[in-house]
Amino acid sequence: MMPMAFELSDSVTLLFDFWDVRGPAGMVLSVFVVFLLTVFYEILKVWRVWLGVKHKLAQHESRYGPAMSSRCDNSSVLENSPSESSLTPIDPPSPGPHRFSLLMHITQTILHLMQVSLGYLLMLCVMTYNFWVFLGVIGGSTLGYFISFPLLEQI
Repeated sequence: MMPMAFELSDSVTLLFDFWDVRGPAGMVLSVFVVFLLTVFYEILKVWRVWLGVKHKLAQHESRYGPAMSSRCDNSSVLENSPSESSLTPIDPPSPGPHRFSLLMHITQTILHLMQVSLGYLLMLCVMTYNFWVFLGVIGGSTLGYFISFPLLEQI
């Protein structure tokens, strides 16, 4: 039976039967892999927002010209985040080329699929109730946020 409280053990099975950790060396390697996956998860979140903002600016520029696009540069990052953009109405499609919009939509969909899948896998790692794995996820999330979110200010 799985533990229902955090434990300081060096043996755990992560996600799949073949990822059976036994011993300190295996635990250190597994925590490092989970750490890197979590950093990638945070970078993936920022990349999706960055692509969405760049696409929106490109659409705005194609509609109104480069002079009016400077007004979009002052919008807050929160308005363009995936959680907020899913709650706000979507602008009607422009009469311009739809191929670029379709390609961007497919790209955003694939990135969303990767982000959700990786998020659930990391959640399942934490649900092993192994303290070291939990620290790997928390540390990776902290480092990933520290590295990637300041990049949003450069948009």
